Amino acid sequence: MDISFIFTLFEGLPRQGPGSDACTNRMFDLLSPPANARVLDIGCGVGMQTLAIARRCPGCRITALDIHQPFLDELTQKAGEEGVGDRITTCRASMDDLPFSPESFDLIWSEGSVFIMGFEKGLRYWKDFLKPGGSLALSEMVWFTDTPAREAAEFLQEQYPPMTTVRECERIIRDAGYAIIGSFRLSGDAWWNEFYEPLEAKMNSIGDQYADNPDATTILAMTRREIALFREYADQYGYQVFLLRKPA
Repeated sequence: MDISFIFTLFEGLPRQGPGSDACTNRMFDLLSPPANARVLDIGCGVGMQTLAIARRCPGCRITALDIHQPFLDELTQKAGEEGVGDRITTCRASMDDLPFSPESFDLIWSEGSVFIMGFEKGLRYWKDFLKPGGSLALSEMVWFTDTPAREAAEFLQEQYPPMTTVRECERIIRDAGYAIIGSFRLSGDAWWNEFYEPLEAKMNSIGDQYADNPDATTILAMTRREIALFREYADQYGYQVFLLRKPA
């Protein structure tokens, strides 16, 4: 299946995954990075969280990385409009092939994107790019129960087979050599108000346009199924935020 339609689907949305400025600010405050921190935002999308970090930390310099150039172009435009463009540099690259020297960053950020390369692989690979004592802020899809509903379990096993529990994620984190500074569950508002409602509106607006495109209709049907399941089982799974520190 040609998945290029996914980029079309997410272009023009305020976010490419669940999140909120309130969540980003909470993550940043719990980690308390240096006032002049060098930050790498991996899988930044159009950069709502990038801009939130720039507002929260006027001394930070941020590199925003994504594979899709139109997302980066939109972020560059918004950063200029907000007057923070001089502190945000965009980089088109893959998260599993970072074009940076080891120990380049005080803080690595990844809201809702580590699943692309896998939680454990991301933890271990990105660690090399953190300075000693540096921090990693990321969110991962997890189960909040050991006995999920069958239809939710079957769908998510197909979509993201490595998905596991918070407890197992914490074990993976410690095995990768990080200390856990904080952890919390992403709120429902960050899913619905910030992500799913704009996404549903976009799907409704373009569905007819792609009715003869089998790959697009498959992706749209899968996304509608995803939203319906989350509406039914949001108490059983979602994103957990993890705030980590590399040993000094």
